[in-house]
Amino acid sequence: MDNRPQWGSRAGFVMAAIGSAIGLGNIWRFPAVAYENGGGAFFLPYLFALLTAGIPLLILEFTIGHKYKGSAPLSFTRINKGSQWLGWWQVGISFVIATYYAVIVAWAMSYAVFSFKQSWGNDTTGFLVGEYLKVADPGKAGSMVPGVLIPLILVWIVVLGILFAGVKKGIEKANKIMIPTLVVLFLIIVIRALTLDGAVEGLNTFFQPNWNTILDGKVWVAAYGQIFFSLSIGFAIMITYSSYLPKKTDLTNNAFITGFANSSFELLAGIGVFAALGFMAAQQGVPVDKVVSSGVILAFSVFPQIINELPALNGLFGVLFFGSLILAGLTSLISIVETFVAGVQEKFHVSRTKSVTIGGGLAAIISLLYATQGGLNFLDTVDYFINQFGVALAGLFEVVFIAWFAKQLKPLQNHADAISDIKLGAWWRICLSIITPIVLGYMMYDNLRQNLLKEYGDYPREFIFNFGWTVAIGVIVVATLMGIKRWKEDQLQLPASSNQKEVS
Repeated sequence: MDNRPQWGSRAGFVMAAIGSAIGLGNIWRFPAVAYENGGGAFFLPYLFALLTAGIPLLILEFTIGHKYKGSAPLSFTRINKGSQWLGWWQVGISFVIATYYAVIVAWAMSYAVFSFKQSWGNDTTGFLVGEYLKVADPGKAGSMVPGVLIPLILVWIVVLGILFAGVKKGIEKANKIMIPTLVVLFLIIVIRALTLDGAVEGLNTFFQPNWNTILDGKVWVAAYGQIFFSLSIGFAIMITYSSYLPKKTDLTNNAFITGFANSSFELLAGIGVFAALGFMAAQQGVPVDKVVSSGVILAFSVFPQIINELPALNGLFGVLFFGSLILAGLTSLISIVETFVAGVQEKFHVSRTKSVTIGGGLAAIISLLYATQGGLNFLDTVDYFINQFGVALAGLFEVVFIAWFAKQLKPLQNHADAISDIKLGAWWRICLSIITPIVLGYMMYDNLRQNLLKEYGDYPREFIFNFGWTVAIGVIVVATLMGIKRWKEDQLQLPASSNQKEVS
């Protein structure tokens, strides 16, 4: 009998998958990427990328997890015994991301509290870097920052508490509450932003199409990059989540729902962010393009400025915005940690409680590094290299391995077709065997070329090597070592599924 946990309902799985996909990047990365790559014209390559890479890759990972019923390392080993390291590579990437992702959620918690009295003052960037994070020089950790440490501990208590509760009673229940709440909060933010002076100008800037960019290859690569990074593909999450699905479940339909829900939220985020930026530009008497930013600066510097200038209910708007960041961050962090919890549990035959304690506890301890005065520098560098030379590269290896070496596209297609309403045609195999490898391959080539010719940011070369290249390469080394220890033969047998029931 298979004692593997299962989702209680199809809605539970879809909510969890959407919760993983909708993260901080949807709010603070997509609007700027769309604006910088043609505005309204960007949505054409973006939709094309969603249909030719995003959803096909989601279907692929859903099907791998569902068919082989294991964490990423076990699922890849069941495909080919020599590919265990690939699964551990993806799990290792998730582990690294979890260590710093929790800190960003902790920042959002602090800023939700700061919102009540706009404690950041008028110099929001100075407050972020100086008074709040107390940023030290690159390479120096400095002392712990209590304003980060305390909410960070709270973040880990919430996340590990949910994971201790299990898949059905923990992850599923939490996402069923958090995702609808997130959507409602962000809808309120968007409606409020649309009523502000200058909002129309902001939206015009966001949606104004620059059709000349359509012929620019970099715009298309940017579209594929955005889809790839925003859907939680390539670092074991969707394989792990789908392994908890029952025997009869519509994989293809679930992938379409997840992909379009994620993109819809990104569009909603773009409208809200640019409406607010339009207001800020109008208040300062400058063009909207002068206030466009992304990432940490958008969330923790620009938005506090916007909140300062609101005519009324400043504190409420701030709590709603940073509350949205907290919810988006938590649902993603839960899914990220679950990948290595599942991997450790299966590989070492330990209980879920022990696995959450070991895997989650270790990630929590390492995350303390980012709660120091040097935390922002460490976070910025590790995040860049683990995404560019971890997530994207592992995704490339995964799709090439499945399509060209293991030659599993046809068997996986047959598996998905047997239980899904939407049947996969040759387009799915063409997308994954040709289009996606070419685009991801070019992204990797361009990333390597740029990073070998020029150092990332203004950091010293030694710092980039120690906390950038070493982390990205180190994950591969550790994954290879983990792959040396073989699974027992009985573990490689697919579990019996006679007791699995279809969920509606």
